[in-house]
Amino acid sequence: MTLLNTSSGYYGGTVRVRKSFRFIGRRFFSLVNGWVAAFIARREYQANLAVLRSLSDRELRDMGLHRGQIGPALEDAARYRASRQYPFT
Repeated sequence: MTLLNTSSGYYGGTVRVRKSFRFIGRRFFSLVNGWVAAFIARREYQANLAVLRSLSDRELRDMGLHRGQIGPALEDAARYRASRQYPFT
């Protein structure tokens, strides 16, 4: 009777289950974070595109752009910004 009453209640399986849930939670958070970041980047691209398209040819020339270069220039700028950011780990 005393053997049953003095058990510690520790079971190694619960630690593994907790670690598994933490791992799945982190992966899920990372996935959602990636979706939100992609959504924000897309909206930023659209906003910048709208602003640049509203500029006159002279204003674009002052920046060294032509109308046909607006899209590729924004994509290059986005790639550069992405390469300069550090991942959260």
